[in-house]
Amino acid sequence: MATQHDIALTRALTGIPGPLPPSGVIHVAIPHTSRFTIVGNHLAQHDGLSLTAIGIGVHIQSLPSGSQVGIKALTARFAEGETAIAAALRELETHGYLHRTRARLANGRMVTRTVFCNQPGALLRGGAVAPVAMAAKPVMRPAVPVPVPPPAPEPTPVPEEERPPVRVPSRIAPKPPRRPLPQPREFTPELHRAASALLADLRRHAPELVLSEDDVEELAPGAAAWLERGAHPDAIRHALTTELPQPPKYPAKIVRHRLAVLLPPPLPGTQELAQVRRTPVTPFQTCEGCDRAFRSPDPGHCRDCRAQYWEAA
Repeated sequence: MATQHDIALTRALTGIPGPLPPSGVIHVAIPHTSRFTIVGNHLAQHDGLSLTAIGIGVHIQSLPSGSQVGIKALTARFAEGETAIAAALRELETHGYLHRTRARLANGRMVTRTVFCNQPGALLRGGAVAPVAMAAKPVMRPAVPVPVPPPAPEPTPVPEEERPPVRVPSRIAPKPPRRPLPQPREFTPELHRAASALLADLRRHAPELVLSEDDVEELAPGAAAWLERGAHPDAIRHALTTELPQPPKYPAKIVRHRLAVLLPPPLPGTQELAQVRRTPVTPFQTCEGCDRAFRSPDPGHCRDCRAQYWEAA
């Protein structure tokens, strides 16, 4: 059997046009007629995915809709363990190929909705979505032939400017621009030393926040801006080390984000804190002649009673 295979392979190599490469892989491309899947090179040659993630991505893309692609199902199918398969699925999620969200059914039951996109870049650009075949189900064929209805007319193509916008999953939607690191108005040497010492000391209070010397030098202006605005070092330390994600993969990014997002406003001056002067309000008085209410700083008679008095006099 192996000899026949070698002879067939030799014949196939002789049919390849042009000279063969002196080294490296040689492709014998025989067109598929059934049971094949088109996979883009952006996935098969992805430089940011591990080989396990690429293999699982190709496997999921080859399955029909409705197939089980959870960690348990993939572990039962392949030799890799749950840890390796879970890490590969997270890689596919990070690069936009896989999306797992929680959805509530009509009966109130919560399920995990798994979506695989074969071209995340095209989805972001609003590319058209091709129909995907559903998993085959057994069909009971009737004994009497059923007349086939005439084919439905093809729908009129809708102009691209009139098409509804494609809803992009939140995991691959464009993210807002990152806030810049705050900068102090005057970055003095004393302020630089205090900010650098505060950042380097974070690992004493949160062992996960181990920053390199380059990280401390880069983040020092942000911490200096906090100190310049009158924030106490203990308050800065509490803001940077409380409720950290576990485990924190990128400590420097976490510190940078919190320095930019949680920056307190400058302390108000004495003029802003000065008590607002209130306009004096004239109190109500009761007229001693007609019991009518009128505004006056002192009790007495209203305007009409005073006019009648002067007329009588």
